[in-house]
Amino acid sequence: MTERYKWYKNVHQFKELKIWQKGMVLVEDIYKMTKLLPETEKYGLIAQINRSVVSIPSNIAEGSARGSKKEFQHFLRIALGSLFELETQVILTINLGFTQKIETEKILIEIDEIKKMIKSFHYKLNH
Repeated sequence: MTERYKWYKNVHQFKELKIWQKGMVLVEDIYKMTKLLPETEKYGLIAQINRSVVSIPSNIAEGSARGSKKEFQHFLRIALGSLFELETQVILTINLGFTQKIETEKILIEIDEIKKMIKSFHYKLNH
């Protein structure tokens, strides 16, 4: 395998990437949280939150299957965007009185950790 594609072999195993693993844990935690939200939000905020969180590990996995670092970085940026979207939605659940800050604190910390990990991984792919 040439040096050019050596990175690809290492990241193609997306299930071994810590950012993907943490993303999957976040999905589980968010789904537990959204089960507690009002039924009236089933097709609104709950659906949007769940789509956002699923997008994170999904884009990491899809990006890892692409043939270049540049394409992988693109999917990492999408995953990062989904994290910011999710963070906004979680804050909305607090502001709307659906959850309390203490209930969502762990989730907000997880989101921050994954944001840092994605930014760091994106940087490493560049260098």
